[in-house]
Amino acid sequence: MKLAGSYKLNVKKETVWKALNDANILRQCIPGCESFEKETDEIFKAVATNQIGPMNATFSGTVTLSNIKENLSYTLSGEGQSSVGFANGSADVKLEEENEFTLLSYEVNINVGGKIAQLGSRLIEGVSKKMVDYFFGRFSDLVAPLKKQKEDTDKVVNKKRVTELKSNFLNKY
Repeated sequence: MKLAGSYKLNVKKETVWKALNDANILRQCIPGCESFEKETDEIFKAVATNQIGPMNATFSGTVTLSNIKENLSYTLSGEGQSSVGFANGSADVKLEEENEFTLLSYEVNINVGGKIAQLGSRLIEGVSKKMVDYFFGRFSDLVAPLKKQKEDTDKVVNKKRVTELKSNFLNKY
């Protein structure tokens, strides 16, 4: 399954690139992430738990950065195993600077197998889209929060692209 999208961020390309390589920021973007440990500059070990339909799945696996072109693009790949199946995917992430903004665009490929795949393609597609939207929306909120002026005051506040979720957020899907 393939998904694609983009975000226009109000920061320089170098700031976005630095965040794309920051383990702490990446950890905060993975839905249900319980641990995210750096092994090398390009390899991380991760554990994440989410409820997908009727199944509660804890995935353990690796996240790898490859095809690295500094300040331009890279591929973010992940693979995980759980008692209810496996999931793996990759996201080709590209950065383009336009005036004072950076356009972050991505193309994601996702594969699942085992009991999870038996839930049906419509459910899996919906959950996958929700997870991808959450990852990149949360990343954008952390790196370049949207500013909004509050009504009745001159106070400027951050507006969220996505609501921060703690864990098992897919159980309502």
